[in-house]
Amino acid sequence: MIDSILIPMLLGFAVFMCGMKLMELALHRLAGPFLTGVLERSTATPIHGLAIGTVTTAFLQSSTAVTVLAIGMVNAGLLTFPRTLGIILGTNIGTCITTELIGLNLNKLAIPLLAVSLAIWIATAMLGELRIVPALRNTRWLDPLRSSSVVLCGFALLLTGMGMMQGVGPAVQDSPFFSWFLDKAGENLWWGLAAGAVLTAAVHSSAAVIGIIMGFVSVGAMPIELGIAVVLGANIGTCATALLASIGGTKAGQYVAWSHVVLNAGGALLFMPFVGELTTLSEWISATAAGQIAHTQTIFNVLSSLIALPFCYLGIFRRLGPSAPH
Repeated sequence: MIDSILIPMLLGFAVFMCGMKLMELALHRLAGPFLTGVLERSTATPIHGLAIGTVTTAFLQSSTAVTVLAIGMVNAGLLTFPRTLGIILGTNIGTCITTELIGLNLNKLAIPLLAVSLAIWIATAMLGELRIVPALRNTRWLDPLRSSSVVLCGFALLLTGMGMMQGVGPAVQDSPFFSWFLDKAGENLWWGLAAGAVLTAAVHSSAAVIGIIMGFVSVGAMPIELGIAVVLGANIGTCATALLASIGGTKAGQYVAWSHVVLNAGGALLFMPFVGELTTLSEWISATAAGQIAHTQTIFNVLSSLIALPFCYLGIFRRLGPSAPH
């Protein structure tokens, strides 16, 4: 079991997370300061915050990063709690871009993308050494291009890790523990919700957990209904990082973290009775199992955010924080 499941799974997960972090760090370097300014200036209303949160998260490929950034800005007095409500809703929509990309089954492109990214990086490094040549001194485009190559490399590693984790599907399917879990989840899908929440809280990445589930569902190791339940649980587990980031901060920063919990947990509990309907809808939209999981994540997050958006305009939330800074 260790040789056939645990080691390949951990190795694939490590490669996947390495790719995720490379993408996040490179994208943050590309536009982090600019996006911070946008968050500060363009969140006057919840609908504006939702739009900015969606775009920012889609760009940074990490809802956790944007949520933690919002908490930090609230703690620093740059944002007030009411202004972050829309951002939190938007992060849940923006994070769907990652799972939709994973659901496209682009694993075969991993090696070509890696080769292209390395070629671009080497070319920019060589051109950087030539900046002493007068004609090449004004090469401000080199750093963004180099960061873009790192983003591409991260995406290639993400796809490689996905392929490695999917490869253990048959071995997992034959394991006694997984059979026990399937039996329990077959009786009650809430086991899947709990498993998704715990796993995501442990690894601090809902995309990683959802990616693993896509692999299991794709090879037939897990029924689609159980996969959807795990996805709903993963949305609860992703709140753990925000809660940790809020410890020791201001009361307003803690409000931000707990609003994230209320949104994700409330949405998961609301949609759990409709797993069957979500399954039918996702099967109608996509013919592939991975695509169905990705679309379910998107449908759930978009609907949850749109349902919660009107509540963000309630006066009680405006009274929880002082007037927004100008």
